[in-house]
Amino acid sequence: MDHEKTGCQAPPEGPILCINNCGFFGSAATMNMCSKCHKDMILKQEQAKLAASSFDNIVNGSSNNNGNETVVAIGAVDVQNSVEPKTISVQPSCASGSGESVEAKPKVGPNRCSTCKKRVGLIGFKCRCGNLFCTSHRYSDKHDCPFDYHTAARDAIAKANPVVKAEKLDKI
Repeated sequence: MDHEKTGCQAPPEGPILCINNCGFFGSAATMNMCSKCHKDMILKQEQAKLAASSFDNIVNGSSNNNGNETVVAIGAVDVQNSVEPKTISVQPSCASGSGESVEAKPKVGPNRCSTCKKRVGLIGFKCRCGNLFCTSHRYSDKHDCPFDYHTAARDAIAKANPVVKAEKLDKI
């Protein structure tokens, strides 16, 4: 045949199915993938590059992006048919060299009314006395609030309205 003499490849005998077995037809220009699978693969590669560069920034402790880091990240990414995202967790190191372990916060139970112990959830009302109350005990007269509202109001008014006093005029 003429193809053997010229070194050209023969056109495929039939359409090529996508290598991801999605049912659509692929082409050599998109690495034998359909357009949707090829687009997804390119998107995953870009996300992997961003993740690698952000991980490098976290490890190195620098917040600026240098051109050298970007080139290294691009060279390190392999072209694969299926790129799976990987999660990397970084443990914060303790600044003190004593080796004390960071204690986790104790698990907080459900929010309850300080008077009737009813569960209040998201609708709990914080009083100025510092306690949490349900809808029926939210007012200060319903839960015997120890906070002195009169003194607080007097102090706020005095602070907002300073006394203005004019200087006395000398009599002639």
